[in-house]
Parts: sequence; C-alpha cells; structure tokens
Amino acid sequence: MSQAGKMIFKARGWTFEELPEYWEEKQVIIGFPHVSVLDTVMAFAGFAIIKQKGHVMVKREAFVGPFSPILKKIGAIPVTRHSKSGIVQDMVDIFNERDIFQLSIVPEGTRGNVRKIKTGFWHIAKQANVPIVCWYLVNKGKRTAWAGGLMPPDDIKADKAKIRELYKPLGYEIPNFD
Repeated sequence: MSQAGKMIFKARGWTFEELPEYWEEKQVIIGFPHVSVLDTVMAFAGFAIIKQKGHVMVKREAFVGPFSPILKKIGAIPVTRHSKSGIVQDMVDIFNERDIFQLSIVPEGTRGNVRKIKTGFWHIAKQANVPIVCWYLVNKGKRTAWAGGLMPPDDIKADKAKIRELYKPLGYEIPNFD
C-alpha cells in the first residue's frame, strides 16, 4: 500500500512530507483546506505512504450495497448524524476501545463555502484526551505539510488561536474560525 500511495502522489505531481516528530498512536488529525473529493484520496494515499491506517467519518447511509465493504476497508467509520449519544461521544468511545486510532477530520465539514468552522474535532480530542495534529494540503505547491500539534486544554478559544497560528506560516488563513 505504501507504494500505491507514493504512486498516487507522484501521478498527481505532489510531494509528501514525512511524519512529524510529534506523531502519536492516537490522535485527531485535522486538514485544511477541503476543496475537492481528491483531498480524501490524498489523505488516504498519505496514510498508505506512512504505513498507518487512517479513519474518516462517513454518514451511515453511504454504507449500503457494494460500497460498504470498500468504505470499511479504507478506514471509513459509519456515523449516525443524529445519534442519541452524539457523534463526539461515539468517536470518544472508539478512541477508548482501541490502542491505535488515527481520526482524520475536515473541520470545514464540506467542500463548499462555510460560514463557520465546526469544532467537533476539538471536543473529540479533548474528551478522548488525545492530541490534535494539523495537516495542510498546499494546493499551490502540490505538497503536504504538517503545521504542528497541540494537546487541547480547557480553553477552546486559546486552541483556535493556536491552530490559526500553526497554519499561518504555511500561508493559509482559516476562514471564519472565531
């Protein structure tokens, strides 16, 4: 799979930045920007390169017919958007059940324009007591970059400011994050 991931990056003319020193066995990885369905392809190719299994949340309705085993194989986790326990608690439960778990989340929540960045990633990381790692797809330079990582304290506003600062040197301004 590592070679397949490298081939995808090479075919698209992209380079992949190797794992950062702050990589953990369990973490929430956030990625910006989310402009194309190919962002997900690049994320899974990146996980293949580093020989890690990444996971993303996908609405339960997508797990029907022949797509269900494919989605599960690549690391998709079916979620019920209106579950009684809530998606945050569902993800925290998975973190608590597993020894290794890499959860990738696109805080924008969609490829379209958003008015406000979703903060579920922070709540998942906080309640699961795992770090947040910031990943960036530098579309203009066709490369990936690790912006940094942080362990969420009790202040979401301070973490939003820190995350914004982590992305700034890469030339990316997080839209509507405050």
